[in-house]
Amino acid sequence: MTDRPVHRSARIGGVPATAARIGTLRERPLHASLKRWYAQAGDRVEVLVDGYVIDLVRDDLLIEVQTRGFSSMRPKLAYLLERGHPVRVVHPIALERWIVRVDADGAVLDRRRSPRHGQPSDLAAELVSFPGLLAHPRFELEVLLTREEELRHQVEGRCWRRRGWTVIERRLLDVVDRIALAGPEDLALLLPDGLPDRFTTADLAQRLGRSRRVAQQLAYCLRLVELIEPVDRRGRVIEYRVRAGGADPDRG
Repeated sequence: MTDRPVHRSARIGGVPATAARIGTLRERPLHASLKRWYAQAGDRVEVLVDGYVIDLVRDDLLIEVQTRGFSSMRPKLAYLLERGHPVRVVHPIALERWIVRVDADGAVLDRRRSPRHGQPSDLAAELVSFPGLLAHPRFELEVLLTREEELRHQVEGRCWRRRGWTVIERRLLDVVDRIALAGPEDLALLLPDGLPDRFTTADLAQRLGRSRRVAQQLAYCLRLVELIEPVDRRGRVIEYRVRAGGADPDRG
C-alpha cells in the first residue's frame, strides 16, 4: 500500500499511466497475495484516486490492504474520507504461523509451527492509532483470519534475541475466516467470553490470554468508542463494565 500522495504530474495525456506500477514497486508477498485473494471480478487494481494509489476500487468503494502500521495511514484515510470516498481497510491476523528458516541462497533449513496464535483482539495494537474512525459513516474495517509462513534469514549482528534470525518475508497460506467491523458497536466482537460484570485490564488480559499491554490497548479503544465505561477506581486500577446500549450511533 502506498501512503504518500502521487503528484498530479504523474499523468500522461490526463491518464495516470504509471499508477498501476507505483503501488507495486515495493509490494511485499503477503500484501500482494491478500490483494489477489480479496479482489473480485470487475475490481480495478492500483488506481490513482485524489493523488493516492488505492489497492482495489470496487464501484465507488476504495479498498486498502494493510498488513501492519495503521498509524502511517491516518493522513491518507482522513483525506480520502474528507473527499467523500467510502473506504474499507483490510487487515490480516495470523491464527496460525509457520516459521521457515532459509540460508543465504534461499534454501529451506527447517520449518516449524510458531507457538503463538493470533486472535481478533490483537487488532487493538493497530487500532489504537485511530479507534474513533470506526464511527465515521464512510469507513469500515475487515479482519482476515489467516494462516501464514514467516521466512527468516540469519543476519549477523541483528535480532540478538533470535541469534540473528531476521524476518525477511511473510507469505499467505490460507484465509480461514473474516470479521467485518462496520461501526463502533462491532468492536464488541473483540471482547472475550466470561468477563465479570466489573473487570480490570488484568481480568481482560487473563481471559484473552494476552499481555496486560494488549488488554490496556483494547480497553482504550473500547472506552473511546463508549462500548465500555469506568465504574470504580482502586488506586491506579480502574474497573470497567460493558456500557448499557453499546456505542452511541450518533457519535463522531
